[in-house]
Amino acid sequence: SSFPRLDSSPDTLFYSDPRFVEHVDEKAVESMTSYISDRLLQPCDSVLDLCSSWTSHIRPGQVDLKRAAGLGMNAKELEANPALTDWTVMDLNADRNVKLPYDDESFDVIILQLSIDYLIHPLEVMKEASRVLRKDGKIAILFSNRLFLSKAVGLWTGSDDIEHAYTVGRYLHFCNGGFTKIKAEDLSNRKQKGKERAIIGDPLYVVTATKG
Repeated sequence: SSFPRLDSSPDTLFYSDPRFVEHVDEKAVESMTSYISDRLLQPCDSVLDLCSSWTSHIRPGQVDLKRAAGLGMNAKELEANPALTDWTVMDLNADRNVKLPYDDESFDVIILQLSIDYLIHPLEVMKEASRVLRKDGKIAILFSNRLFLSKAVGLWTGSDDIEHAYTVGRYLHFCNGGFTKIKAEDLSNRKQKGKERAIIGDPLYVVTATKG
């Protein structure tokens, strides 16, 4: 398998205690919040935050959403998330035949933040994401290089940022979910001068796709 991990114990044990912390630095959090709130979401969207937690990085009061559903691993974190209208606790790694608890074509947008590297059935999860996404709906998968090393899949830990973008793109392409317009974007904070325009702090990237 391409998706073994150093720690293969049930994820329910690892995530049993809530973690009310950000997993990237402040600048990356600002970039993530700005991208989601200012560019990705539109008024009256129904949104699914996959692998959700205590924050969805949706700026309060900025976007009037029809629905913001969260699916994550810890009830206390989800309960504390002010952006969510409803939430469900579910382990996406528990069963290869994963079935999201939502009807077909329920959402306009799906967000998956800083968690794609932990999925051991990524193709199956992406196909399910397509099922619950409406035609012309969009999925946005945000990632950095910060992670819980023991829980990330080996395919991810042995790769660099550019390879990560290709990996996520391949997940979307090969999941048989009918995703189109797959593209990657660098959301990292970078120095404004210098040939390399070096990243300041934690890197941040997003891979997006549209359901055809």
